[in-house]
Amino acid sequence: MRNRAGSIPLTDWVAITIRWLLLIGVSLWLAIGEGLQPPVLFVLVLAVMGNILAAVLVVLNLNTFAFRIICILGDLLVAYLLYFLTGSIYGPLTWIGLLPLASAALYLQWIGAILLTLLNILVQGIMGASIAPIQDLFTLILVLLPLYLVVGLGLAFVSQRLNKGICMIPKPRIGKQTDAERLEQERRRAIFILISSLNASLNYQKVLESSLDLSANTLSQLDAPADKLVSAVLLFTVSEQETPELHVAASRRFVPSDTRVTLPGTRGLLGQAIDEGEPRLSKSLSSDAELSRFVALHACRSAYCVPLRRNLDAYGILLFAHPESEFFSSERREILDMVGNQSMIAIQNATLYKDLSQEKERMMEIQEEARKKMARDLHDGPTQSVSAIAMRVNFARRLLDRDTKAASEELFKIEELARRTTKEIRHMLFTLRPLVLESQGLVAALNSMADKMKETYSQNVIIQADQRAVEALEAGKQAVVFYIAEEAANNARKHAQATHIWVRLKMLRENISMLEIEDDGVGFNVGDIGASYESRGSLGMVNMRERSELVNGALRVDSSIGRGTRVQVVIPLNEDAAELMRRNM
Repeated sequence: MRNRAGSIPLTDWVAITIRWLLLIGVSLWLAIGEGLQPPVLFVLVLAVMGNILAAVLVVLNLNTFAFRIICILGDLLVAYLLYFLTGSIYGPLTWIGLLPLASAALYLQWIGAILLTLLNILVQGIMGASIAPIQDLFTLILVLLPLYLVVGLGLAFVSQRLNKGICMIPKPRIGKQTDAERLEQERRRAIFILISSLNASLNYQKVLESSLDLSANTLSQLDAPADKLVSAVLLFTVSEQETPELHVAASRRFVPSDTRVTLPGTRGLLGQAIDEGEPRLSKSLSSDAELSRFVALHACRSAYCVPLRRNLDAYGILLFAHPESEFFSSERREILDMVGNQSMIAIQNATLYKDLSQEKERMMEIQEEARKKMARDLHDGPTQSVSAIAMRVNFARRLLDRDTKAASEELFKIEELARRTTKEIRHMLFTLRPLVLESQGLVAALNSMADKMKETYSQNVIIQADQRAVEALEAGKQAVVFYIAEEAANNARKHAQATHIWVRLKMLRENISMLEIEDDGVGFNVGDIGASYESRGSLGMVNMRERSELVNGALRVDSSIGRGTRVQVVIPLNEDAAELMRRNM
């Protein structure tokens, strides 16, 4: 479909961008929640490849009406596969119908929005009918129908406005092309190849290397003598003194000694580009306080720096240099600026993918440790008790023929042991999933934990919670806080021989709260315990530290032999507080 004047409407790019946002949102939502299972990951990879192909067809001016219908059908297939694989109406993606709805509303406007809204409700209702009671399906329709209608009609209105106004790439005229038109077409093709190549990889180092190679290749295709171009990616790192420095992460035509150079990035061309957050050009490299340290730049007369920066976060610099003083013309600088922008996006995507992979591995380790902990607790507690019950029953059976009174007393002891074992099992089930936390909140869950510790182990646990601190915590953070408190209190019960354990939650200052678990037990040497974790096969302290990181918190353990133990977790309540804590750590 073409808009008037033979041009490609901005609608196609809006649809592709919304599809990217929804796919990234789905990936993050599942990775942080239930994890990316192989079937789900396979569907997401297919969706990503399909969106890349759609972008290619739009750039090549092949976005026909059939292309748009295929995009809608593809989004439908992806959405309903994800919906089915993640558990239908009880899964985390009940809203996934927004994916095909967005495409249909943008491409077919009002009729697409209405048809896809009805289709989504119908399909989701049918898929959930076999597993969900009627009241759940009714609730689903009441929630999703307004959501789909508002989003669909809103995007249809946006599409209508776009098709009446702004357009993107002009359609080439039929006939003989002029040299200028041919050059412009080659420029577009080179830029498209550059963008596609940078976004095709999620490998961090490969993105850096590709940004340099593609810069030179793109300039060469535009009749620029790039065979003498010297380039490098300089990224910030943190030294042991916590002073940010630039190091060479990737380079072209650097001598080996140059790759080991580190720079503060505070003076000369680098300092100007970083401070201003804008690309900078220099034609006096010999007098540059920092760049003059690179041997490969001694023969260069001009340099161009593109900062790798998003908002207030500076990642580093893309550095280009050339022996010709007039090499970096406005057109070539425009190309290098585009390289910098796309490199920044690709680096962020690669970093996000790396973080998600690490988070997935860490979640798997936490789950594995939870299984091991459960096995240890079952072996040390209920399993031993059940074995003792079996032996005592055998003993009582033999006593029945000789001493009825002694047998009766033994049966009474067996009954008490069975009751205690039941309490231990219930306490273990409570720690696995405290339903009171979901239904009544953090304070009720902590009090319930204290009651069960008293009932099961005769351990005194005192809860002191500031209601302001509780209300300031999100539901997800409350769950993490509970598990940290439960882990610390359980460790104190097992090892501290404490008479009392205090669990306190309070406001430390505005937007910062603190969880504190203190006992009056025997204490321990923190350094010795940390060093022996691998040999002991216990990761209690590691679990608490990792759970603290989930809420951007900082864990501190203070203990000494004979003086008890204090575990403190400082928790930021918003992004500003988290940033403040990072600066002060």
